[in-house]
Amino acid sequence: MKAIKVQPSLTEQVYEAIADEICNGNLPSGSHLVQEQLALRLGVSRQPVQQAMALLKADGMVEDTGKRGLSVTPLDRNLMRHHYGVRAALDGLAARMAATRCREASEVAKVFAQRARTILNAGETAVEKRDVAEQVRQDVALHDLVYEVSGNPLLARTAEPHWRFLRRAMGEVLRRENLPGETWRQHAGIVEAIAAGDSARAEALMVEHDLTAATKLYRALEGRE
Repeated sequence: MKAIKVQPSLTEQVYEAIADEICNGNLPSGSHLVQEQLALRLGVSRQPVQQAMALLKADGMVEDTGKRGLSVTPLDRNLMRHHYGVRAALDGLAARMAATRCREASEVAKVFAQRARTILNAGETAVEKRDVAEQVRQDVALHDLVYEVSGNPLLARTAEPHWRFLRRAMGEVLRRENLPGETWRQHAGIVEAIAAGDSARAEALMVEHDLTAATKLYRALEGRE
């Protein structure tokens, strides 16, 4: 019996399409979102757009602006930093546990390194193409892999609400000059430490990676204000 492949629902596809536009900066803060226009652009009915908007609103990407309807939420730099702080703690733990498992089982380390290299290559290609949405997707994929290899299923589940909010922040970070390449160099260092089974270094690099991104974005947003 073959496993059933679950396809994304139409609502999920619409959600991803709009989230990508926000992450890419094509829909900047304050952009007015007209559901009829979005439905027309995406070639769908209003219903999946309405459902996607509800999800985007719950994730903090979209807000209700009264009579004008919905618009892209301004990025709250303080809230962003709080989310990054929690994520750094979870990511650091995941990296440490993943490295420990790699040290204890060479096959785990081998499979992790292979899967991570595929993601790193895809991320670097996205940087070359300046495809911010794809960079965000591959960034999420790499961290998801670390959660998986950690062996603790609660980590990904606990981090999920922070990731939904931070997709937007990551888009802002990755559009900054010189940051995309630096981000993926940091990822490569984290992968190397985990695959080598160096739990202390993997945790330190992961936490530094998360908090550095938060600090740089916080300062950039502060300068705008």
